Amino acid sequence: MIFCLLICFSIMVGPIICLPRSAVVHLISEEVTGSITFTEVDDGVHVKGSIRGLEAGNYGFHIHELGDTITCDAAGAHLNPDATNHGGRDHTIRHVGDLGNIQFVGTGIGVAEVDFVDKVIALRGRNNVLGRTLVLHGQEDDLGLGGHETSLTTGNAGSRVVCAVIGVNSPVEAWVDE
Repeated sequence: MIFCLLICFSIMVGPIICLPRSAVVHLISEEVTGSITFTEVDDGVHVKGSIRGLEAGNYGFHIHELGDTITCDAAGAHLNPDATNHGGRDHTIRHVGDLGNIQFVGTGIGVAEVDFVDKVIALRGRNNVLGRTLVLHGQEDDLGLGGHETSLTTGNAGSRVVCAVIGVNSPVEAWVDE
């Protein structure tokens, strides 16, 4: 609901102003660059942006539990506070951090346009992704359905190609505790 997702404040006898929280991540490596924003909306978090630098195909796209990016492996496992099996973004059973695949298109170096609303991740509370690490993997995520020994934990999505910590975006006022 809107009242749960927005910090609202009123100015004496004035209108109520509601500011959605917004976060951003900038992915930068020798091969891959891009930016993704996370913005609260009525029915979840809108994830939007673009990434370039991988060949055409689908690649696993996950939020990992730690904000440590000394190496992408330092980011830990997928964000999974409920200790469930891995799944796809639209699956009932999934990790909080399971965002499925993103598709790079084009010949040679491809571009992935990211634009979806996720109903599980949040920018506050138990499923808050702020300070966590967004990771782009080197293979397609099998969404927990592949039968590989890592399907139910990682989606068998391969190595971690690029990662960065999700940080506060403007307006800063929306992040002030209620």
